[in-house]
Amino acid sequence: MSVKKQDNATVNRHTVRRILRYGKPFLWWFALVLALVLAVVRLELLQPAILERATDQYVGKYVDVSTQGVSLSALKQMRAEDLRGVILMGAQYFVVSAAIMLLTYLQVSILATVGQKIIYNMRTDIFRHLTRLHVGFFNDNPIGRLVTRVTNDCETVNEFFTSVIVNTVSSAFVLVGVMISMLQRHVQLSLAIFTVIPFIVVFTFLFTKVTRKLYRAIRARISELNAFVSEHVSGMKVVQIFTAEKPTMEAFENQSEELRKAHIRQLMCHAAYSPTSYLLNLVSIGILLAYGGNLVVTGVITAGTLLAFQRYMTRFFDPIQELAENFNVVQSAAAAAERIFWLLDTVPAIQDDPEAVSMDSFRGHIQFQNVWFAYRDEEWVLRDVSFEVLPGQRVAFVGATGAGKTTIQSLICRYYDIQKGRILIDGVDIRKIRIDDLRRNIGQMLQDVFLFTGDVKSNIRLSEQDITDGDIVAAAKYVNADPFISRLEDGYDHKVIERGAAFSAGQRQLLSFARTLAFKPSVLILDEATANIDTETEALIQDALGKLMEGRTTIIVAHRLSTIQNADKIIVMHKGEIREEGTHQALLAKGGMYYKLYMLQYEHGIEPVA
Repeated sequence: MSVKKQDNATVNRHTVRRILRYGKPFLWWFALVLALVLAVVRLELLQPAILERATDQYVGKYVDVSTQGVSLSALKQMRAEDLRGVILMGAQYFVVSAAIMLLTYLQVSILATVGQKIIYNMRTDIFRHLTRLHVGFFNDNPIGRLVTRVTNDCETVNEFFTSVIVNTVSSAFVLVGVMISMLQRHVQLSLAIFTVIPFIVVFTFLFTKVTRKLYRAIRARISELNAFVSEHVSGMKVVQIFTAEKPTMEAFENQSEELRKAHIRQLMCHAAYSPTSYLLNLVSIGILLAYGGNLVVTGVITAGTLLAFQRYMTRFFDPIQELAENFNVVQSAAAAAERIFWLLDTVPAIQDDPEAVSMDSFRGHIQFQNVWFAYRDEEWVLRDVSFEVLPGQRVAFVGATGAGKTTIQSLICRYYDIQKGRILIDGVDIRKIRIDDLRRNIGQMLQDVFLFTGDVKSNIRLSEQDITDGDIVAAAKYVNADPFISRLEDGYDHKVIERGAAFSAGQRQLLSFARTLAFKPSVLILDEATANIDTETEALIQDALGKLMEGRTTIIVAHRLSTIQNADKIIVMHKGEIREEGTHQALLAKGGMYYKLYMLQYEHGIEPVA
């Protein structure tokens, strides 16, 4: 993913504004947290004042100037009223500290809850958007990268809501409150200490400018590594078959090393900031000791005031460092959010026409009229293709690899839009039919059946709650899937692992038939459902197919010619064009391309490439 080259500050401001929009529904909760923050800041500023009062009113009079400490003999003679004052001040300090802890707990709890709700909404938006993107998008973007958007990047943005917003406000209020409190006590001493502020501001600016780029690099490396791991774990069987473990491991190590280096660069940058900030803190302490100590000796300020200054200075540098830390998180969150919003801003290539019509069911009359299609530019996969499938007909497509058979399936379901021509269903251009209605009425069954983690029932129902358990069992029985399901340990509640790896190819195919029937499609598209299946299971599948196709328009992509001899029409494709069209017997009698494929398969025992 790349962001348009423009001013980084503009990009960040725009991104942060978009992040904040997710927090808008929780504005009152943030207002409550802000009130808690203000209360905490007020109490934190009160603590040095309590120490100052205790020192000046009660303890200071017992300090032995010669030893610069508290005289034991003086303490023994401490008046009862002073002792009570010290105890009272100590109790006040304890109560204030306890109140700070309680209010901070409430603040953190509310933020954590609100933050999780916001990220839940963001994750939902991302996944909903992913379900609307066309198939070609997933071909161009690694799955691991998309998974990173939904998981890692959302969690990074979550930190923005749970810490940055409130901490930034808190730090700003603390900083302003500390400066005002110090100025109230002694202007000249305060101004002397404030001379370090310009250095802190400049250094923080340089720090954030560098870290912005570093965090973007880290997010990019994480995304690349996730994509690599996802791809190779999914294809581990291929890696092991070809004994490619060593080069795969080397490639992983290279990716991981690049991420390590990116993190090291960021850590080194942060490591340079912290000691520099600490050094400036020491400089300010030196100013306090030199200038402030002299003011105490000359009687301009009291020892309590000097102690209060020291406590305020601790709170003075803490928020500055916290602001820098928050900048760190902001940069990381902005880098993650840029990638999230890039995904959310990706316009689905296939969308409903504003005037799209709803169609509850199809008769199944399909027409291709002078269709031209290319996946990229003008590299035509289909060239001026025209054919007609009447309602209830069974039409098969055959041809060599790259002929365009699978593309025709995808175009009927409108996974892609054509460049020229028209595709009609029941006389209506499919671009004028609501996408949900179009795909709900087309049952597509492929060789590679995908089963989801869950149970057998959920893989037939696919979250469609209108499909009852009774419908599931009825569909399974109709397509001959019930016998093998009933033999499973938990029957229809049997757990299915990722991709249904524990099932045979035939069992997965029977489940896909039950799934298709449960959705009651008007049109069937079959991509050689009996390929690579044992003879016994094939007999069950052929029987199930016969039931499924009954009364339905059926498009068949044939890999074995034996499966299509009874088709009403066979269309022979070659290099994106229709070369022949007719019944099995008519095409054999013609002695053309179909005849050659037939003879190649049955006379020489060679399966024709499909």
